[in-house]
Amino acid sequence: MKKLFMIMLLASAISGAKACTNLIATKGATKDGSILVTYDADSYGMFAGLRHHPGGIHQKADRCEIVDYDSHVSHGFIPEAPVTYNVIGNINEFQVSIGETTYGGRDEMIDKNGTIDYGSLMYLGLQRSKTAREAIKVMTSLVETYGYCSSGETFTIADKNEVWLLEMQGCGGDDKQKVVWVAVKIPDGMITAHANQSRIGQFSTYGTEVIKSKNCISYARSKGWFTGKDKDFNWKMAYAKPTFTGRRWCEARVWSYFNHFKDMSRWLPWALGKDPNAEDMPLWIEPNKKLDVAIMAECMRDHFEGTPLSLDQDQGQGIWSMPYRPTPLEFEVDGKKYFNERPISTQQTGFSYICQMRSWLPDVIGGIIWFGNDDANMVAYVPIYCGSTVQPECFNTPGADDVTFSDKNAFWVCNWVSNMVYPRYNMMFPSLKQVRDSLENSYYANQKAVEDRAQELYAVDRAAAVEYLNAYSITLSDQMIDRWRKLAIYLIVKYNDMAVKPEKDGKFLRTEAGIGAPVSRPGYGEYTRKALIKETGDKFLVPEEK
Repeated sequence: MKKLFMIMLLASAISGAKACTNLIATKGATKDGSILVTYDADSYGMFAGLRHHPGGIHQKADRCEIVDYDSHVSHGFIPEAPVTYNVIGNINEFQVSIGETTYGGRDEMIDKNGTIDYGSLMYLGLQRSKTAREAIKVMTSLVETYGYCSSGETFTIADKNEVWLLEMQGCGGDDKQKVVWVAVKIPDGMITAHANQSRIGQFSTYGTEVIKSKNCISYARSKGWFTGKDKDFNWKMAYAKPTFTGRRWCEARVWSYFNHFKDMSRWLPWALGKDPNAEDMPLWIEPNKKLDVAIMAECMRDHFEGTPLSLDQDQGQGIWSMPYRPTPLEFEVDGKKYFNERPISTQQTGFSYICQMRSWLPDVIGGIIWFGNDDANMVAYVPIYCGSTVQPECFNTPGADDVTFSDKNAFWVCNWVSNMVYPRYNMMFPSLKQVRDSLENSYYANQKAVEDRAQELYAVDRAAAVEYLNAYSITLSDQMIDRWRKLAIYLIVKYNDMAVKPEKDGKFLRTEAGIGAPVSRPGYGEYTRKALIKETGDKFLVPEEK
C-alpha cells in the first residue's frame, strides 16, 4: 500500500510541477505596517475550499492522523499536541500564516517511508504555533522525528512581526538523518517571493538570521555534492540547482513581481533562463514604493505585462488576446521541444489568498485571509478574519467536489465565469474586472468601520468580536457568490455569439418595438488581423469590383 501511495504521490508531484507562487512583503515594505503574504495553489484538476481546523485541548493518548494533502491517502498517526489553535485557511488565530511552493530538488532525497507530507506539515505548524519562529521549531521537530515524505519545498512562515523562508528536503530514507533544512529571516523593509524554484543560496552572506539543521552542510558534503568551506555553501546549488525551466517557468515569476518595484533588467538574463553565466537574482529587494493588499492583488494577477516575457506578442494569445497558455508547458513540433511562458496568474489555480497580519490590533481583528477560489485574476478576494470558526457555505459547500458542480460553491461558480471569459478575453474580461474591482473596493472602504466596531466589542468580550467578524465574512462571501452568479448570466446575454449587446445604466437597450437593440460586432483585434494576413497573404483579400 505504501509503495502504491508513493507512486501516486510522485505522479501527483510531476503533474503539479511548476505550480504555486508566494509573494511576500515585510511590515517595513507596506503602507500601514501590515505583513502581507500570498499563495496561489496551482494544480491541475484541484478542487479545494477554505479549510478549518478548530482549536482544542487534547488528552495525552490522543492521536492526529496524517492525511496527505494531495492524494488524501493516510500516512498513519502521530501524537496530538496538548493544545491546538484555531486555523482558518492558511492563517491561525494568532496571525501566523504558512504557505508553500514545491521546488522538487534531488529525487534521491525523497524519503518514501516518511510520515509527514508538506501540506500536512503546514497545517500542523498552524495548529501548534503562536509565532513564526515557533512554527519553524514545530515543523522541523516533527519531520526530524517522523520523517518527511515530500520532495523539496519552500515554506513562507509569517506572523504579525516577521517573515521567514524555510526550505526542506528529505534524506532519502536515512534513519539517522531524516531531513535537511534551512530557514532565513527576510529583513524588514524588503520584499521577496518564491515560485517552485529553491531560492536560498549562499546564506552566510545574507547578513540576517539563519537557522539550519545540524546536517545542513554535512549531508551535502557526505554525498559529494559540496566540497568547499562551510562559508561558501550554497543551499540551492547543492540540493536543487536551477535548470532552464526552473529559471524560465519559476524564477521568472519572482522576477516579474520584483519588476513592479525595481528595474530588474540587470537580472532579466537569469529569468530568461538560457544564459548559463547569467547573474542570479537577489533573495530579496527593497521596493521603490510601499505595498498594500490591493497592490499585492494586482501582482497576483500578473501576466508579464510590459516585459519581454509578455504574452500579447504571438499567436498563442488567440483571436481575443488571451494572456494565458494551454498546458502542458512544453510541446513538440517536427521533433523539437518548445515551451510556453508561465506567469503568476494561471488558469489552474484552485484557490488563492493574501494574508494580512497587523501587530497593532488584537490578533482576531488584525489577521485576515483575503480568499478566492480560482485564478487570482478572475476572483474578488473576500476578507475572512483569522478568528473565524464557521466557514462561509460557498467555500465549504456540502456535496460539491472536483466532479460535482454546485451553483452554491465558489470554486464552481468562479470557474463557470472564468471559463467563459478565457476564450474571449479582451471582449469579456472588462466586464468581469468591473465587478471584481467594485467588490474589492467596497471591502477596502468598509474595513476601518468594521474593525473599529470589532475593537469596541473586543474591549468588552473577545467572543463577541470574533462572532461579529465571522458573520461579516460570511455575509460578504454570500454577497460575492450571488454577484458572481449574476455575472455569469450577464456574460452569456451580453456577449452571446461573439457579438456585444448595447446597454445603458445597467440595462440592455431595446428598440421601440421591444426587441433587443442591434448588436455590435467587434471582430478581430489589431494584432490578430495583422498576424492573419501575414500568414495567409492575399488568400482573404477582397477583390476590387470593376
